[in-house]
Amino acid sequence: MSKIGVLITLTAETDVDKEFAKVKELGLGSCQVCIWDPTLYTDDNAAAIVAAMNQYDIEVSTLWAGWTGPCEWNFTDGPVTIGLVPAAYRAHRLQELDLGSQFAEKIGVNSLATHVGFLPVSPADPDFIATVSGLRWLAQRMQGRGQTFLFETGQETPVTVLRAIQAIGTDNLGINFDTANLILYGMGNPVDALDVFGKYVKNTHIKDGLFPTDGLRLGNEVQVGEGLANLPVVVKKLRDLGYTGPFTIEREISGEAQTRDILATKAYLEKLFAEYGM
Repeated sequence: MSKIGVLITLTAETDVDKEFAKVKELGLGSCQVCIWDPTLYTDDNAAAIVAAMNQYDIEVSTLWAGWTGPCEWNFTDGPVTIGLVPAAYRAHRLQELDLGSQFAEKIGVNSLATHVGFLPVSPADPDFIATVSGLRWLAQRMQGRGQTFLFETGQETPVTVLRAIQAIGTDNLGINFDTANLILYGMGNPVDALDVFGKYVKNTHIKDGLFPTDGLRLGNEVQVGEGLANLPVVVKKLRDLGYTGPFTIEREISGEAQTRDILATKAYLEKLFAEYGM
């Protein structure tokens, strides 16, 4: 059966062993580790993650690397604060992502994902050109470490992501396919997006959501099966595309409700896998 994982976030207060134990208790075999604070890329944290991976037999499929500075998840300030597109933060954040790549190497993880930001649609736009140039630098450095850079879907249309991958031009690029983000940002739907960039999908965030109904705010994330992601079709299309990576559950709430919804999504995916022979 295809592997199901979950996204876990590490902060300065995180008990690494406890987080991996939770993954094991949920009956999952993999996870993505999300780190926003570059000061956490330490040898001690790397050793703790490797020890937990070995103790609980959990694969870390991808390091999801954030960056410092302002970040507004909306349509007003988002374009000038998120990711690598804003020129004021681009160079510094590229250096932070390179540190993330070095940390990923220490824990034996060969892919790194992040939000690049609201990439302009036009390939002639100066911010598109400069962001592509920066990503080419990062991808080349990661190539030397045997790693793949993954675009987290969300702020860009599917064809814009494809255009950026082609413009960067290295062979170590892929997509962390968030099945809700295209909907939440009003950029498309996951079923059709796979027709555009499906061959580049290397990892996933399995979640569900609704389109925006306010021009200034993102749509709402909802429990899997209650939104418009159409996961039965998405999963089948991924299978038909030859996707063999993990199905990584992300549920952006906390507490008991998050655990409940993760387990419900796990059961939902297992039913689809049984139906599709995965």
